[in-house]
Amino acid sequence: MAIFKLKYLSIIALVLAFLVVGMGVYTRLTEAGLGCPDWPGCYGHHSVPNSPDEIAKAVAAFPDVPLEPHKAWNEMIHRYLAGSLGLLIFAFALRALISRVDRLLCMSLLLAVIFQAALGMWTVTMNLMPLIVMGHLLGGFFILALLFLFTIKQWPMPRAHIKWRLGLSRFAWLALLVLLCQIALGGWTSSNYAAVVCTQLPLCEGNWWQNYNVSAALHVPEADTYQYGVLDYGARTTIHVSHRIWAVVTALCLVALAITWLLRSQDGLSRGLAWGLLVAVSIQFALGISNVVLQLPLAIAVAHNLVAACLVLLLVSLLLRLYQAKQEQGGRHG
Repeated sequence: MAIFKLKYLSIIALVLAFLVVGMGVYTRLTEAGLGCPDWPGCYGHHSVPNSPDEIAKAVAAFPDVPLEPHKAWNEMIHRYLAGSLGLLIFAFALRALISRVDRLLCMSLLLAVIFQAALGMWTVTMNLMPLIVMGHLLGGFFILALLFLFTIKQWPMPRAHIKWRLGLSRFAWLALLVLLCQIALGGWTSSNYAAVVCTQLPLCEGNWWQNYNVSAALHVPEADTYQYGVLDYGARTTIHVSHRIWAVVTALCLVALAITWLLRSQDGLSRGLAWGLLVAVSIQFALGISNVVLQLPLAIAVAHNLVAACLVLLLVSLLLRLYQAKQEQGGRHG
């Protein structure tokens, strides 16, 4: 019975992690990252101030930060979801310690959640410092991937009818690294408010190469607040163009991996994952173009981040499939 419950709890946790990632993106894109100027509460309360007395106290405590209820609620809903996920992961870790099953994975999850909570706090206390915001995004993806691994362990995959190959394994790992670099670039683009600095395709309008300066794009000067960005036009152009160029590299790498997999594997699940990868890459590329053409509509921008999360999980699934094949075939290299 306990195993039965854990299998379904793992799915609930995975879905909740998706919601947390999605709500985090939504919070950032609606400029609600500082909707509550303190942490973990909101203007000194456990919820968004509502009554006249609570609002008066909030204004007195934070006179320089006017209360905007819709932004504050976006931020607090994100915190409530993240807190619920943290409690669920804590329960997994406690069970793992008692039963001595999945201890490494569950303790890694717990440590990741604790660090992610710290990043969430620093996001507020450091006024949306780009490096912290980008790290917070990557932390969410990392927790999602770990929860996916935990869920897969509760729902074992069928036997792998594929031949393990060292070259394919290395290619899959390379593709994952390339994708993570692209996600980091996307986080850097968003946290520096460079998402709409270029409005034309395929790269940018005008003589963008004259403004291309990697050093300036990586150096963020100190500021009282980083909301709305502190970098100049040239630095933001560099960030945006770099994200577009690496998007092409990422797409080519993922498509090549999927096609290689389809040509070499007759395993039904693996082929399904490869087709899923091709579809997800196509959707992601279309969403990226739509973000430029339509000037970053909220729904498309959120979807762009969630499809990136799906791409990570698809690659993790393919790597797990290869690892499973290696174990079944007694491979010695990898």
